[in-house]
Amino acid sequence: MPVPADPTILHPMPGQPRVVLLRPLVKSPLIEVGEYSYYDDPDDPTAFETRNVLYHYGPEKLVIGKFCALGTGVRFLMNGANHRMDGPSTFPFPTMGGSWSDHFDLLTGLPSRGDTVVGNDVWFGHGATVLPGVRIGHGAIIGSGSVVTGDVPDYGIVGGNPARLLRLRYDAEDVARLLAVAWWDWPATHITDHIRTIMSGTVAALEAASPHA
Repeated sequence: MPVPADPTILHPMPGQPRVVLLRPLVKSPLIEVGEYSYYDDPDDPTAFETRNVLYHYGPEKLVIGKFCALGTGVRFLMNGANHRMDGPSTFPFPTMGGSWSDHFDLLTGLPSRGDTVVGNDVWFGHGATVLPGVRIGHGAIIGSGSVVTGDVPDYGIVGGNPARLLRLRYDAEDVARLLAVAWWDWPATHITDHIRTIMSGTVAALEAASPHA
């Protein structure tokens, strides 16, 4: 019987330490990652939590779905990056310590867009940046170097700075069918039996392969 890949292995590709599965790597309670989502970095992919998730002081979470592919240098800027903009200076004086810290109330209650949420089966190109509170739909593609400032629809392709929607990978009817199939939630053994359909088949073939068909 075909054997599914092991989602608990840190380095899934033999001889390629630059690739890590994120679910067994992350330890922060503020980061949730689904099975098989990976990060690729020739330098140190195991430093993902500190080098690629920035200004993450909470309580907002970073949620990444299953089967996401993150290219080198993908970064998520979290809400802790925000500064006040309603006064003459944006400098965060209270964080510098001393008696300046007595004014920490000036930094509380800054606007928040909430959690940053990435759907399943999302591909991030090299050096993409995601701003706080963005929601990225299932099956989306984020172009290399993109700065994602707003939400991305399911199966949308975005690129640029700020990123804009270039096109949808499927029409609205097929997007709805793909979301209904939700192949990423199939049992791993069933996915294993239908890898070729998932990677190169039609929407109809994927529907026919569903364990609920």
